Amino acid sequence: MVKRILQETKEYTLSAYLTPVFMILEVAMEMVIPLLIADLVDKGVEKGNLSEIYRIGGYMLICAFIGLFGGIMGAILGSKASAGLAKNLRKKMFENIQTFSFENIDKFSTAGLVTRLTTDVTNVQNAFIMVLRMGFRAPVTVIVAMILSFRINVRLASNFLIAMLIILGFMTFVLVKTRPLFEKLMKRYDDLNASVQENVTGIRVVKAYVREAFEKRKFISGSDGIYKAATAAEKMIAFTMPMMNLVVYTCIILISWFGAHAIVIDETLTTGELVSLFSYCMNILMSLMFFAMIFIMITMSVASMRRIYEVLEEKTTITNGADPIYEVPDGSIKFNDVVFGYNKTAERPVLDHINVEIESGETIGVLGGTGSAKSTLVSMISRLYDVDEGEVIVGGHNVKEYDVETIRNQVSVVLQNNVLFSGTIAENLRWGDKNASDQEVRHAAKLACADEFIEKFPDGYDTHIEQGGTNVSGGQRQRLCIARALLKKPKILILDDSTSAVDTATDASIRRAFREEIPNTTKLIIAQRISSVMDADRIIVMDDGKLNDIGTHEELMASNEIYKEIYEQQTGAGSGDFDKVDQEGGVKNA
Repeated sequence: MVKRILQETKEYTLSAYLTPVFMILEVAMEMVIPLLIADLVDKGVEKGNLSEIYRIGGYMLICAFIGLFGGIMGAILGSKASAGLAKNLRKKMFENIQTFSFENIDKFSTAGLVTRLTTDVTNVQNAFIMVLRMGFRAPVTVIVAMILSFRINVRLASNFLIAMLIILGFMTFVLVKTRPLFEKLMKRYDDLNASVQENVTGIRVVKAYVREAFEKRKFISGSDGIYKAATAAEKMIAFTMPMMNLVVYTCIILISWFGAHAIVIDETLTTGELVSLFSYCMNILMSLMFFAMIFIMITMSVASMRRIYEVLEEKTTITNGADPIYEVPDGSIKFNDVVFGYNKTAERPVLDHINVEIESGETIGVLGGTGSAKSTLVSMISRLYDVDEGEVIVGGHNVKEYDVETIRNQVSVVLQNNVLFSGTIAENLRWGDKNASDQEVRHAAKLACADEFIEKFPDGYDTHIEQGGTNVSGGQRQRLCIARALLKKPKILILDDSTSAVDTATDASIRRAFREEIPNTTKLIIAQRISSVMDADRIIVMDDGKLNDIGTHEELMASNEIYKEIYEQQTGAGSGDFDKVDQEGGVKNA
């Protein structure tokens, strides 16, 4: 996992390698200065030798400037490497997310992906810079300071060793306890982000139903969950600093006591050497405190790294075959004993042995109750999902034989959830064809009956669309999405309940335009309104994941109870009154 994450340093590898070098240079200068201080005290101050004081003081200044240079360069290069790692991680994760099939996307919540791209990457970035700088600086400081301390006085230096072992043991205990708490904290962030995203996306519904107070309580509950998880972790970490201070000051007291005894009674230690030992003591113990900070950061980042790693290593379930086909001959479709389920362990599949054949250019209506798998059925055509059993054949070839991009370019889908992106109307429509001319854009809008309201906007096709299309009505949003799909000039056009928000007259106009303008395009229209599909060449009736029947409106009215029941519920007509239904949508007044 760590190796995979570090692969994203890429062009910042040199900065990552040079950071520890400059940090070690800084440490080296810091370790030389206490030795110079000892000489300054013993050879200069105590003997009153002013020239020696100047000489040693000059060396100390040189060491200080070299150490300052090393510290500054280490900070600059470390920041560059860590920021570069974060940038590459976000880029790589986002690129991989774009390859995901719907099955992959279903594994991760939207809020979870947002948290991984933001908070988790920031945690890894902070841990990486800490490791590059303090992760190398601290151990080198401890090792060099311990060696020099033992050279000065073994007995006094032994205190450092004991203190170090106590601190390391305590740090290990804290890390073991806090790691699961930080993992729990990141999951709480996911829950809170999901709550915020849901609230902001559905703010109109929240206000319409006066549910602000409920949403506030839900947010407070999620925020309180983060507070409790963070507090639980911080309570453990809170003991770290007092424990460090206790060990540090105890160590200083012991050095002072035994050092004074060694100078006055044993005469085995000089005053300058004692001052050096104090410096090394602080260096060692401060480095251990930095170690504690590093391990805390690593503990937090391990949970984040695992979540990032999951996204980076997730492989799309839908890929090209060995020799993909790059051209779809026509819009013919055949479902050959298709079985599919979202949950592979479920007792029964969502689509249960579907067999149907559709000719190129046909208009097919798809009707059925809620949960009858109408949308699931058509999502197999463009490989938004892959079948579990059987095969879907388009243009005489199994859809798995096509290049994924090719089949999706030739199967234009207007989904139930009509999404527009921030930008102008023209920019949104050109999602269908980025190279479309203004004339082609206007023609597609006219077919979708969208030009009539676009022209009424002051800026026309340059009108800005807010994120999600919140500044246009539901019906306008649906017509813009249909126009966008038509610009692809697809072999197959799928409308998944995408005219539910338009009036029946507009719905009829759109269907008439389809018949006249794109007769060779296979059209599959999923609808709740029977008037939207009754003039189709054939109508598929879905029931609980199975193909209940298929036929024309007249055939189904004569033989299919489900279809007849839907018709009578929506029109209020008797079984013999279907001839009163206006083929352009709606019921004639009797």
